Amino acid sequence: MHEMVKGANVGLATLSEDVGSVMVSLGWSSTTGEGDADVSVLLLDGDGKVRSDVDFCFYNNPVAGNGSVQLLGKTPTADGSEDRISFDLDAVPQEIEKVVVAASRYEGSRFGELDDLRLTLADSAGDGLVRFAVEGADEVSAVIFGELYRRSGEWKFRAVGQGYASGLAGLATDFGVDIDDDAGQDVPEPTAAEPDAAEQPAATGQDGPEAPARLPAQSRGADPVTGSAAAPPAAPQEHAAPGSADPDPVPKPARRPRTAKKKVTLPRIAKKSLADNDTWRSARLFPVSALKSDRERETRATSVVLSVMAQVPEFGRRLTAGFGAPAGRMETFTEVTLPHGESPRRPDGVVRVERAGKLWTALVETKTNGNALKPDQVQAYMDIAARRGYEAVITLSNDVALEGSPLVDVRIDRRRKHKVALWHLSWAEVVHQAQMLIRHEGVGNAAHAWLLQELLQYLQHENSGCHGFQNMGAAWVPVRRGIDEETLCQGDARALEVIENWERLVRQVCLRLGGELGQKVLPIQRARRGSDPGARRTELADRLCEQGRLNAEIRIEGTPGVLAITADLRTGKLRTSIEVPAEQTGYPLTRAKRLVRRLAEAPADLHIETLVDGQGPGPRGTLERLRPEPADLLPRDGAQITGFRLSLFKGMGNGRGSAETGFIRSVDEAVDRFHAQVVTHVEAPAI
Repeated sequence: MHEMVKGANVGLATLSEDVGSVMVSLGWSSTTGEGDADVSVLLLDGDGKVRSDVDFCFYNNPVAGNGSVQLLGKTPTADGSEDRISFDLDAVPQEIEKVVVAASRYEGSRFGELDDLRLTLADSAGDGLVRFAVEGADEVSAVIFGELYRRSGEWKFRAVGQGYASGLAGLATDFGVDIDDDAGQDVPEPTAAEPDAAEQPAATGQDGPEAPARLPAQSRGADPVTGSAAAPPAAPQEHAAPGSADPDPVPKPARRPRTAKKKVTLPRIAKKSLADNDTWRSARLFPVSALKSDRERETRATSVVLSVMAQVPEFGRRLTAGFGAPAGRMETFTEVTLPHGESPRRPDGVVRVERAGKLWTALVETKTNGNALKPDQVQAYMDIAARRGYEAVITLSNDVALEGSPLVDVRIDRRRKHKVALWHLSWAEVVHQAQMLIRHEGVGNAAHAWLLQELLQYLQHENSGCHGFQNMGAAWVPVRRGIDEETLCQGDARALEVIENWERLVRQVCLRLGGELGQKVLPIQRARRGSDPGARRTELADRLCEQGRLNAEIRIEGTPGVLAITADLRTGKLRTSIEVPAEQTGYPLTRAKRLVRRLAEAPADLHIETLVDGQGPGPRGTLERLRPEPADLLPRDGAQITGFRLSLFKGMGNGRGSAETGFIRSVDEAVDRFHAQVVTHVEAPAI
């Protein structure tokens, strides 16, 4: 991977032949697991300004440039998470000369509170090409990480690393985005654009195509007190070194933005049924009653998913953009026969996307139920794809891929000129993306929403076989027995298998909960910077052998703390908890009473522990006992209260699967109950 320093540039074509589409990842780490930032992308013309609102891509407008740029959201990594952005460089409008990649913090936070700021760039095969470590961004709230720009018909990358003390508002203003300082003006905030948004007819008058994009004053990038932005430094010009100023910035008149096309979501509560009684079953587009074998389940599931991908562009794009597919016309196929030696191969499916006369093709191999991917099958498809010039092989199963622990080991022939990327999707990810679209973000029309709803009905049916990760593996029972009998020793490979499956389960819990809530839900990995994922899991396996506990932490956007999950294999108990910071004003008794009032609807068996400044535990008790006596939460020695830990306990399932008495189901139920009955009551940051 090409390591870059601030101000350096490099031609992408000199690093790889597969740069028609690239993936840019922005990452950072935090010792507390609480640091975060928002990614934004600006598409600039020859004057270094955005042409209109379709050229400003941020959290409320995740698609820009005719679909050539798409924010894919956060992806868990060994060090926490990364924000990934898909660029279809061949499809970027010709008027665009430069694409700026930036990130911003909000609510007074600065990048100095984060560690290991970095940008990485990978080609369409997933191979890393560029890495740039950003330094010296301590006191700024927005940073330009880098920029992609055209030179002589080719794309190059420049490492910028320029900071803005004025945040997203200052950065956006510098590139021609108007900031609305009139809080009383009714200006609609940009919403998620459709992939073909730029192809809609342009409005006229004030909403004409030359109207610059606007960022609402009350966005996260504006000043949290006044709602306005400070005067920003000028942005680097195309031929100038990063950090140089524009001597004559031309002010642009404030104009109202175009209103984004309204998107369709489905209500959570269905309309009252017209059926006579419960024995009447609604007709389903994708029936599951006739499924009797694993082969039938695989064939049906593949056809169902691929057909919906082709018919609902937003859904198909969400599933393929992260694999380097361009934004274009998609067609999908099943049971295609391809020559391979003396015995032709039949992959479960093929995805093909056409953009500007070029084709992107991926072979699809699907597994349902607990069936594992077969290395020889995947290897054969990788060889076929390489010979035929296809771009990718996508595997789809109930398993969850982990960084540094591939599901299938394949041999890559480095002598081949054409590279093929191997990607994996879990059924849980497919369900998550469908839920996010029809419940929270919306799709283009009601028919698309209905199709996605039918897809969800199919995938979530018990007969479909597409239930996500459902088995803790063969090592689960021996490890539990070894912990109970105190015979499990450090270095036991079975403990490592349990740790890997525990991580898969936690990631699936995040996907499921995030889809239900419409919020970012991510696992937190408190690992040393740059640590190897395998070494981290080995350390956790040794800790499991010593302590007999599985631990995980997940962050839910909008909640005041981290949701912790502990599975104590010695006692058979699951603990879900959250630490809520205490308000710094008011009397201690007032804080305790306010907490108890907020938890009026919480379960009586909720445990509350007072966190105090210094060593040693604070007072604790159940909510049932504390309701009449909130003063029992106060430290008797008058120690400073820093917060409260809220915990629920439940019995842990014995089986390794997701049956009624299974461990996986018990974890799902514990997290759901804790979030619904506890976290929702303390979502405000102050107690």
